[in-house]
Formats: sequence, C-alpha cells, structure tokens
Amino acid sequence: MSPKELSRLEIMQRLEEKRLRQKEASEMLGIGVRQVKRLLRAYLQAGAAGLVSKRRGRASNNQLDERVRQKALKLLHGKYRGFGPTLACEKLVELEGLKISDETVRQLMIGEGLWKARRAPKAVVHQLRERRACLGELVQIDGSPHAWFEERDSSCSLLVLIDDATGKLLGLRFVEQESFHTYACLVRAYFERWGKPAAFYSDKHSIFRFNGDTTLTQSEAETQFGRAMRELGIESVCANSPQAKGRVERVIQTLQDRLVKELCLRRISNMADGNAYLPEFIEDFNQRFAVSPRSPNDAHRPLTRHENLDHILSWQEPRLLSKNLTLQFKKVIYQIQTDRPSYALRNAQVLVCEDAAEQITILYKSKPLAYSIFHKQERIPQIVESKNLDLALVNQSKAHKPAPDHPWRKYPVPQKGTSVLCDSGDISTLG
Repeated sequence: MSPKELSRLEIMQRLEEKRLRQKEASEMLGIGVRQVKRLLRAYLQAGAAGLVSKRRGRASNNQLDERVRQKALKLLHGKYRGFGPTLACEKLVELEGLKISDETVRQLMIGEGLWKARRAPKAVVHQLRERRACLGELVQIDGSPHAWFEERDSSCSLLVLIDDATGKLLGLRFVEQESFHTYACLVRAYFERWGKPAAFYSDKHSIFRFNGDTTLTQSEAETQFGRAMRELGIESVCANSPQAKGRVERVIQTLQDRLVKELCLRRISNMADGNAYLPEFIEDFNQRFAVSPRSPNDAHRPLTRHENLDHILSWQEPRLLSKNLTLQFKKVIYQIQTDRPSYALRNAQVLVCEDAAEQITILYKSKPLAYSIFHKQERIPQIVESKNLDLALVNQSKAHKPAPDHPWRKYPVPQKGTSVLCDSGDISTLG
C-alpha cells in the first residue's frame, strides 16, 4: 500500500471503532463526507484490500498508442535526428500528422538517448527592462556568422532585425560578411515594407559606432551607418553589453537551431535559395512567437519623397579636387571631365558616393560630374577586422594560387617511409 492508502486505513480503523466522526475524517483526508462513506463501506467489505486503488497495475487510458510511438521513434531516429523536443514535436504534428505532445516527445527522446535532460542553469540576475510599448519604437539589429548551411556550403552571416515591443522578426538576410552595404540592403527592404522606426539598437561593431580616437568630434566620429540614419531621422543607440540587447541575442540562438534545421529539411544549400525562403520562415516564426504590444499604435513613419535611399544608403566621403581636377578614392585616381574652364572647379569640394554594386558617383553641389579613371594603384595591405579574418584569408588563398609552372611545384613530394634529406630510412624517415 502507498503512504496515502496507509493513512486512509488508519482513519477507517478509527471510524470502525467509533473513535472518529465521518466529518472529522473528511477534513483530515481532504475529501467529502460521501467519499468517506464509500471508503468505509469498501473497508468493511474487503478490509485493507478495499482501500487499494483498482487502477494499480493497469495501463493508463491516456497512454500513447503503440503505432504512434513506433512511428515517432522511427522519425526521431531518422528524419528529425538532432532536433530538440519542441521543434521535433512541431514537425511530427504539422508534417507527419501525429497526435503527440512535446513532453511525450521529450520523454521518448530521453528514453532513446536522443536528448539529455539538462539541469537548469543558475539564474544570473540582470536589471529588467520592460519592452517598448509600440511596434517600431525600438528595433534591435545584429549579425551572426555561423555555419547556417552546415557542411553543404561555406559559413556566412545572417543579419537580423527584431522589434523590441512584439518580438517580431522584421528582416533577415544571408550575406558573406557584415558590412555597411549589406546592412544598407537589409534596412532598405525593411524601410520599403514597414517604414522608418524611431530607433535602432545595436552592439558596438565598427559599422554602427566609431571605436577609435575618442578626441574626435561627434561628426568626425560618425560612421556611414550612423550618418545614413541621421539623415533619415532615425536614432542609433549602442548597447554596453550583449545582455542589454538580449532579445536579438536570444533570437539568434533560436535561429541557429530552428533555421538551420528548416534549411536542412528543405535541402537549401546556398545563400540565394536561403534568402528566397526567409520570408516564409519569418511569417511562420512571427505567428508562433510574436506577442501583442502594450499600445496599438505603430511608431513607423513613411518615407518622404525627398528621401532618396539610393543616395542616403551609399558610402559617402568628401574630397577636394586638385588643380588638375583629380581626386583619389580607395586607391583609384579619378579625372573629372568638364567643358567649363578648369579653374572653376579647382579645390572644389565634391562628394564621392559608392553603392552596393561598387558604382561610383561624384557629386558637386548635388549634381553628378562626368569622370574617367586615371590610375588604379597596386594592391596594398588592408586592415581587416577579426570577425572577417577567416573570409579574407580564404579569398586571398584563392587569389594567390601558385601557377602550374611555379618552381614550388617542381620539388619532389616525399612518400611515406622515405625522407626528403635521406635516401634510406634513418632517424629522419617519415612514417
């Protein structure tokens, strides 16, 4: 008998001996008087055995059907191997048509050794920050380099936009690496669909914040992204720590699990196909996880007809024309072509604009100038950030592949068991 049944037995014995009233027994057991009468009747008829549950040893009426269990296990070992319990349950229910709960899937995976129950981590206390009230009031922006296509393609970066008030994904884009132009393409598509948000919340990446000389003025230390957002009337805010922008950090962790597996299920193996699938993924993700904002107002503002995104979202640098009407930009010398007298443009300040396709436009008083390329300098060492080092090295190794007749290729290749320095095996023998 269980401890609960032994307690009932003791009370039934006291009732039989008239040492306890039925109302007092109901209060002690936490049941009604009618249930006490039923228990007493069963005890008087069958003794202690009458108090033992009749369901003991019998299968539950709510147990999982064996055919469903076997089908779920087959899929968990095969098609959905490596999936977490929650995501695996969603696929079993939505794609396979099984009636099963996420907790049942978790227990099945633990029993089969497909999932290890983890102890909850020790809670780290951070100062809580309430969500913004309106959609578009604060949009968190970040990028994540990761093996998004696993071994099917090389690693790339995923750029993420998420609304702080609702948790909605507002934009995703696969790119080779984080840069001003890739972020400009992302926010341009976002502006054209949703409008302009009140503020962007980012980390201290050099795309968003100047991390060099602190003695420079605010205008001198402004990045290209900051300049573009200022012209659009959007505030740029940088977080002091990853925890401060925890919403976008957590959603990236979720994407590194869910999105990777969705791409695998659909056999998507490159960025072009991945970007084509992302709108479908965003819609499904928002239906599952987005919440309602505290305020029904939308803080997005429409683009005005004076805001030319082609111009604002280009890389812009001012230059002074020389006496010969030339200027240098990114190791290339440009010669201005004009019919007017050359002295009219000497020492004039122009604005060099470069778009995502590396097309150059030179503006003087907001009007384009005709030009030709006078000289292109040889390649010189460039500064590469640590986040982009791997990609830079990969590209350089491909760019500087030795020619087929290179002297290095004429050296003998040592075989296993021989040495380059010795004809016979000795202390320097390989293998």
